[in-house]
Amino acid sequence: MSDILRRLDEVLAARRGADPERSYVASLHARGEEAILRKVGEEAVEVLLAARGGEAGPLVREVADLWFHTLVLLSHRGLGAGAVLAELERRFGTSGLEEKAARGRS
Repeated sequence: MSDILRRLDEVLAARRGADPERSYVASLHARGEEAILRKVGEEAVEVLLAARGGEAGPLVREVADLWFHTLVLLSHRGLGAGAVLAELERRFGTSGLEEKAARGRS
């Protein structure tokens, strides 16, 4: 796993139990999963808007925000980036059409 993803996983896990008054991540956890889901949705919309803008910088920054908040969601569920990377590894080399069809059967 990328060093930054491993480090983020560690920080996010540690901040789950931190003081919500002192940690943005802890405040998201304290507000509950619905608040985290809303934040992920907001960031996804911002990615779309940045992509339409055509400039690389804003798009990269918004994708970073989306990834970060998605990692917060994974952490809230007791998961980490490793779970997503393992799934991507499992899919690697498989046709996207085949993989999508296989999901429909499971």
